[in-house]
Amino acid sequence: MYTTIVSSLLFPLHERLKRHDSPKLLRDMESVQWLPASELAALQLMRLRSFLQDVAANVPYYRELFAHTGFDARSVQSLADLQQLPFLTKAVVRANVDALKHAHANGLARFNTGGSSGEPLVFYIGKKRISHDVAAKWRATRWWDVDIGDTEIVVWGSPIELGKQDRIKRWRDKMLRTQLLPAFEMSNAKLDQFIDTIRFIKPRMLFGYPSALTLIARHAHKRGVAMNDLGIKVAFVTSERLYDDQRATIGEVFGCAVANGYGGRDAGFIAHECPAGGMHITADDIMVEIVDASGQVQPAGVAGEIVVTHLSTNDFPFIRYRTGDIGVLGTKPCSCGRGLPLLQDIQGRSTDFVVAADGTVMHGLSLIYILRDLPGIRSFKVVQESRALTRVLLITDTDFQPGSLDLITKGFKERLGPNVSVAIDLVDNIPAEKSGKFRYIISHA
Repeated sequence: MYTTIVSSLLFPLHERLKRHDSPKLLRDMESVQWLPASELAALQLMRLRSFLQDVAANVPYYRELFAHTGFDARSVQSLADLQQLPFLTKAVVRANVDALKHAHANGLARFNTGGSSGEPLVFYIGKKRISHDVAAKWRATRWWDVDIGDTEIVVWGSPIELGKQDRIKRWRDKMLRTQLLPAFEMSNAKLDQFIDTIRFIKPRMLFGYPSALTLIARHAHKRGVAMNDLGIKVAFVTSERLYDDQRATIGEVFGCAVANGYGGRDAGFIAHECPAGGMHITADDIMVEIVDASGQVQPAGVAGEIVVTHLSTNDFPFIRYRTGDIGVLGTKPCSCGRGLPLLQDIQGRSTDFVVAADGTVMHGLSLIYILRDLPGIRSFKVVQESRALTRVLLITDTDFQPGSLDLITKGFKERLGPNVSVAIDLVDNIPAEKSGKFRYIISHA
């Protein structure tokens, strides 16, 4: 009953006071998700045309760009016409922050990415964009038979959230029955506290980084503490690539489903997994293109960089924005019946790939599997400093065998090249990135 009161009364009131339209948008989105693909495409085209015309008239950067390139927003006849425009990159945003602001924007909020890619970005978000992202996340949450107001544990590390723990936010979190556990420090003592807190609260849902939830799950298993008897319905994970072993560990230890989400502060709430396993794109608001290294759009089923156009970013437009992530569009509809298109695969950031000495590009998993097959490795991080040098940070326990060092070196050289130097450092701690995320592979090559 409390959840019903929160989701139908208190949270909508909260959003209304913040001048957000998310409750109405949620109702629209829950209807739109069942439209067939052709009707969704028609809706996208209508919204794209309106969006581009508004941007052309009121955003200085795009007004000048359209004039320079001869692009006429009024003449857009298909979604493919968007390909006439150049990509928006982080460098372009940095150089044109003021020119990207809508002339009539009010109440813009300053945001920034966490910078785990090494490129923090400052940008602005208007209330329309926030309302649409909240509604999209709300819809995806309800796919899993949980709702706003259900008890929730959030394991998060972003200083943006952790810096906002003021009295008003604490009151809001208490009303929504959400508790934040900071993921910056994951010592054994902290993990013990997290386990005790989760057992005491018995949340209906978890939300956090895959790496953080996996660490808690493994620590509980190691301690022999049961976590699958708490009634947890689902664990929502985001902000990092979700690996199969992480999904299995989280699901088994907590006795719940694991739902993957994909998006970012800059690009928006891009896609979310449904109970049937499909990663549905938020096509009501977001258009996704997959492009190759030369910028050519790729068909469904072919991997490439994910490029996003967010149709609700009028106040600070993101049009053909290069995310730096690698993914594949789905070729078949989801068995759940939703018409929202699918991301068949999300392979991680371009820096989650490594480059062999001969120039061959391969996914970081090619190195990760070498480490995961060895006993006694508690945690690791691989940093490719250059094509000639790769550094491996290892946290080990008593099961680790000295001979494994030679196996790691041999395995890495087989994949990267026989003349590549492999430096292995045994450490006591591997810090997360400044954003709180943990990255297993970083390539500077």
